[in-house]
Amino acid sequence: MQLGFVTAIFGDLKLEEVLKHASEIGYDCVEVMCWPPGTVDREYGGVVHIDCTEFTQAQADDIRALCEKYKVAISALGYYPNALSHDEEEAQIARTHVRKVIDAATKLDLSGINTFIGANQYESLEDNLLKFEKVWPEIIRYAEDRNMRVGIENCPMMIDKSWPFGWNLARTPAIWRRMFEVIPSVFFGLNYDPSHLRMQLMDPIAPVYEFGQRIFHSHAKDMRIDVEKLNRLGSLVPPMQRSTAKIPGLGDVNWGKYIGALADVGYDGPVCVEVEDEAFEGSLEKRRKSLEISYRVLRPLIA
Repeated sequence: MQLGFVTAIFGDLKLEEVLKHASEIGYDCVEVMCWPPGTVDREYGGVVHIDCTEFTQAQADDIRALCEKYKVAISALGYYPNALSHDEEEAQIARTHVRKVIDAATKLDLSGINTFIGANQYESLEDNLLKFEKVWPEIIRYAEDRNMRVGIENCPMMIDKSWPFGWNLARTPAIWRRMFEVIPSVFFGLNYDPSHLRMQLMDPIAPVYEFGQRIFHSHAKDMRIDVEKLNRLGSLVPPMQRSTAKIPGLGDVNWGKYIGALADVGYDGPVCVEVEDEAFEGSLEKRRKSLEISYRVLRPLIA
């Protein structure tokens, strides 16, 4: 396995500066954020470390040279929009740009990109699955034609303004099974983040054994359930009203068991720290510290 981090935490830095920090701390790789320029749809969204809109082979060669300079690889390109949004313009922008991200990853000679399925928050599960069946097979065929894997992150995106369904269909093992029945392609899989299962009060480790061969990429974000808030508010409120995102080691996920489960199923890909911990927001020093702490937690588990 390779230890990396998601570049969104350094959204105010240039890619070369991000690679320099990664190299200095000791990370092997980074997942590079690739939103369309000027699209800031939420916190940690809208980060453009590689602009894929008119991406050329010359630009790709320059980026590969930077990676070689700092000895830090790119684990994948990341773009997490809502391709099934109730807003058709938003959905179309997402569907178009995800293809541009696939094209850019091809020029960079990468094996995959990461994204969301998306969802219409005002429709039922069954209606969202029908929409998924209309939209996503074509996108995955586009990726297949370019030998590019697509990893879907399992974040429900259930926040106050996306309540009650959330902005991402791919949130539970039951739904993953149905998705993979519709699209059995070996180029369609998961960017697995255990924190999102813990947030839903589920076992974050057991699904690794069922879906291990579908895991293309992994995020390492921790989650802490606030038991007092859970007891006071119940489980039927937006999950982040009773949960707190933390860096690895400061939440409820057992990272030894999680990395062990990945090893058990033969996973040998990237594990990328995703920092969304409010305790480490603000200054560049605090954000870098979050990555240094995460590195010390995970490096002993990832040779």
